[in-house]
Parts: sequence; structure tokens; C-alpha cells
Amino acid sequence: MADLTRRIVARLRQLIGNRRYARRMQVRLPFDVSLADSHVSPNGLQRLPGLTGRTLDISKTGLALVVPVVRIGEHYLAGGTRRLKIKLELPTGPVEMLVASVRYESLDEHEAENGYLIGVRIIEIGDDARKRYEQYLKRVLASSHGE
Repeated sequence: MADLTRRIVARLRQLIGNRRYARRMQVRLPFDVSLADSHVSPNGLQRLPGLTGRTLDISKTGLALVVPVVRIGEHYLAGGTRRLKIKLELPTGPVEMLVASVRYESLDEHEAENGYLIGVRIIEIGDDARKRYEQYLKRVLASSHGE
């Protein structure tokens, strides 16, 4: 039932219009994602393995991520308080950011690929990384307008 609700909302956004504040640009960039919270083992702190994926679109405030699965181990990537670490591969080099998942949906068989689409909001990014990320966004926007 929840999956049906997400699909209906996604279709409504397409029909009525998207009310997001930041302009989103369709850009395919590779990334690595891992859980921000660590798993504690008897031997100390231990990180769970991450996943690789690609973006569907990006904006100044968030990204749409395409991943093959929606879980790392037994932990879901999307959820109310889930925080993720993203290492986004820009042409000028990687930038790291902390993001919060805000929504997800399964990509249907009729889509170009299988997997999941996870919408995330950027909640923390270093000053240098933010500067390089925003410069990249400006270049993409300028090239899409033929400037």
C-alpha cells in the first residue's frame, strides 16, 4: 500500500508540477553511500560496507540517488531519521556530504533500470566542498542554457 501511495504522489508531482524550491538539474554522477551512524561491535567501532550508485538529478539543496538496493545489511537507506554519508564524484574531484533521506520509491520494470530512487536533502557539507559543488551546479546550468 505504501508503494502505491509513493507512486501516486510521484505521478501527481509530474501532472501538477514540482513545488521544490531549488532548481534540479538532470546529471548522472557516480557516488558512494554509507550509513552515517556506525555499527558498534565488541571490538570497537566498525563501519558497514557502502553502496555505489549514480545521481538522477541534483540541486543546491538535495540529490536524487539511484541505488541497486534500499538496504545496507539490515539497515534501510531511507527512513525518518536516517542520515547517510555521500561521496559524490564531480569532474573536479570528490565531495563528501551528510544527507538525510526524505523519500524513496522503487523503480518499476518499465523504467530504464531496476533499483530504487532515494531523494535526499543536504544537511552538512564542508565549506570547500560546498564551493566546488555550487561551482559545478553553475557550470551545468550555464551549459544547459547554451551560455
